[in-house]
Amino acid sequence: MFKKTRNIETAFQHIRLFSIVLIAGCLGATTMVVIKSLQFAERASGTVYILSAGKALEAFASDRKDNIPVEARDHIRTFHQLFFTLAPDEKVISANITRALYLADGSARKLYDNLKENGYYAGIISGNVSQGVVVDSVSLDAHTYPFYFRCWATQQIVRPTSVATRSLVTEGWLRNCSRSDNNPHGFLIERWSTLENKDLKVEDR
Repeated sequence: MFKKTRNIETAFQHIRLFSIVLIAGCLGATTMVVIKSLQFAERASGTVYILSAGKALEAFASDRKDNIPVEARDHIRTFHQLFFTLAPDEKVISANITRALYLADGSARKLYDNLKENGYYAGIISGNVSQGVVVDSVSLDAHTYPFYFRCWATQQIVRPTSVATRSLVTEGWLRNCSRSDNNPHGFLIERWSTLENKDLKVEDR
């Protein structure tokens, strides 16, 4: 009788030990699955796939502060290319200037109004002049806000009888603003001014 009781008690202890080990194993496996799922979700949230020409390209999300110098320089480069790239076509000039003015404050508008009042754009159209600009370099101080910049560029002005190459140096400050379709970088150029704009060479055509 006592032997049977001891056997039952021993069996119960074995079952209890097995149950404890099984529960502990399940809890451990569940914890590991949850942790791994959270880690995977965190990695996935920082990855974006862009579909281009039928191919999925992987892109990674990052804090804006890591990209400020890159985005700021591209903003400055884009503005100068739009503002100074002109063709003997009123619609092209209007389209480029309109896009450029979204990227800067009233200082750019003031220069545009002065050039327009002095007949500069009318001369471009009537003289069949094409003007382009290549931004050579942009210096940016990202340690102070607003961000001071200086831009060095080369202008090429193509006339029916000659091609003029000019140096262009400008400066200004960048401040943050809301991103939009017209201003994807979320910067606005302020107090923009031209420091130098002189002929380097003129070649006959």
